[in-house]
Amino acid sequence: MKRRAAREKAFQILFQMDINEIKPKEAMDYVLEEEENDQFLSQLVHGVIENKADIDERISKHLENWTIARLASVEKTLLRISTYEMFYDVDTPQGVAINEAIELAHVYGDEKSGKFINGVLSKMIK
Repeated sequence: MKRRAAREKAFQILFQMDINEIKPKEAMDYVLEEEENDQFLSQLVHGVIENKADIDERISKHLENWTIARLASVEKTLLRISTYEMFYDVDTPQGVAINEAIELAHVYGDEKSGKFINGVLSKMIK
């Protein structure tokens, strides 16, 4: 599985977990169906879950007039994945993590999602 596809699947899994409060294995089984689990996908999902409190704190520090609780699930999930990649995954350049999040925001979010995510993530690397 290519990294872009793994990011999209990780987004779908973490999004399902966020809105339905289901366990990781159940969400992975649902999203992957018959597909083979990928190491990068598993790293993203479990990395975000294991570091969620720290990731949410990092995100919260860069939100203006928002709280993490008020964010839509799409934006919150994409911010969590890209924050994990930027600060916990040494193999992903920060610019790539930001661009991938923006691309997924264009697919799953509304017309303002990409710009919002870009703004928050860009503040993190300054």
